[in-house]
Amino acid sequence: MASSSSDFIDPDLLISYKFPETTFTYTERDVALYALGVGACTGDALDEKELKYVYHEDGQPFIQVLPTFAALFSLGLMGKLHHLPTLQFDPSLLLHGQQYVELYKPLPSSGCIQNKAVVSGLHDKGKATVLEIETTSYDKESGEILCMNRSTIYLRGSGGFSKSSPLYSYSKYPVNQISHVKIPKHKPLLVHEDCTHQPQALLYRLSGDYNPLHSDPTVAHAAGFSRPILHGLCTLGFAVRAIIKCLCNGDPGLVKTILGRFLLHVYPGETLITQMWLEGSRVIYQTIVKERNRAVLSGYVILNHIPSSL
Repeated sequence: MASSSSDFIDPDLLISYKFPETTFTYTERDVALYALGVGACTGDALDEKELKYVYHEDGQPFIQVLPTFAALFSLGLMGKLHHLPTLQFDPSLLLHGQQYVELYKPLPSSGCIQNKAVVSGLHDKGKATVLEIETTSYDKESGEILCMNRSTIYLRGSGGFSKSSPLYSYSKYPVNQISHVKIPKHKPLLVHEDCTHQPQALLYRLSGDYNPLHSDPTVAHAAGFSRPILHGLCTLGFAVRAIIKCLCNGDPGLVKTILGRFLLHVYPGETLITQMWLEGSRVIYQTIVKERNRAVLSGYVILNHIPSSL
């Protein structure tokens, strides 16, 4: 049965709601800390394909930025959903379903980012309301557009607001055009294995996601987990970093578009196996937890061009 809070949802007020503009300021230290948080140099501190994310011989302003760093620009929105008009939900039932990122140029190693966010999609799933929030990010000084994030958020227990059939669905960008990922049946082109560490979530949270689900055992137990879990965006960072290392010859500038669908939790200390299939300029990937043999993440990465080495 739908939650009574759904009776108050007014789609006309939610659709295209514009959040107040925000800024996100970061330094080279934040970039390096993020790279370590998603496993860069974990296996080999001398790896030339990854050392550049944390160190450069000419100084820190020359380090390179992992493209998934862009997902941090929209982090603050999760704490502002209660400002949305007519929307009522239980924060403990919120799930981050997927993250879509478009990159228009390589991110600078430091900067002040201006973010403009809007509700770009609203879907009544009966037992849940699904929100799509689009965040466009600009370099504040130059006004140049850098990237766009589209976050899909599931609010369990708040659906059933539609009075028509089929259930209400609005999106500037139809979900099927963005999220449809079919994992190939044939053997992957490449497979990369990464080990997360016990304090991985504690390290990653220093990049700005302080949800206690990832650090507090009591909160994790209350949510049904045996211990704190890894952030979904951290797992996405591991997967995209693996693709850059294996298919892009270590060049993060080749990444144009990223989609990650969060399928299952990861416990810090587990081993991540990322399988990759190349279809034209699109890399289909799936990440599996080795210890449980369960898929935890799937999606695709679109490249600007295919390296000649492939």
